[in-house]
Amino acid sequence: MAIYSNAQRTTNTTIANAAWSIISAATNKPKIMEVGFAQVTGTASSYGLGRPSSAGITPTTPVNFQDEADGGAPTALTTNCLAWTTQPGAPTQYLRRINTPATVGAGVIWTFPRGLALPISANLVLWNITATVALDTWAVIDE
Repeated sequence: MAIYSNAQRTTNTTIANAAWSIISAATNKPKIMEVGFAQVTGTASSYGLGRPSSAGITPTTPVNFQDEADGGAPTALTTNCLAWTTQPGAPTQYLRRINTPATVGAGVIWTFPRGLALPISANLVLWNITATVALDTWAVIDE
């Protein structure tokens, strides 16, 4: 297995909406090692990370994760995205939650020492619990 990373800036800041998601392919089960974000502007916000109650349908412009080693590994099958034709549903139960202060750069790094398993054709979603701001997001996976 190889270590891959990816980073994006979110655009959806609407309350009770998905901001970003990680999507496994129909042929792989990646393990998520780390998820993090930092606020681009300063607004007190609440975010949650979890498995959505329903998967996002037709992600628009999904981006493949990048090889962390030397760039010579095969293209990652796992992607992340910022928008969908139909967005994922709110997680029934969050794996992680955070409330941030109204400070530029406020954020979090969530680590999963044994890897957070993502089943085949599944999503992990960063959810705007309150109205939020644009975020610089990133994730590290083992695929």
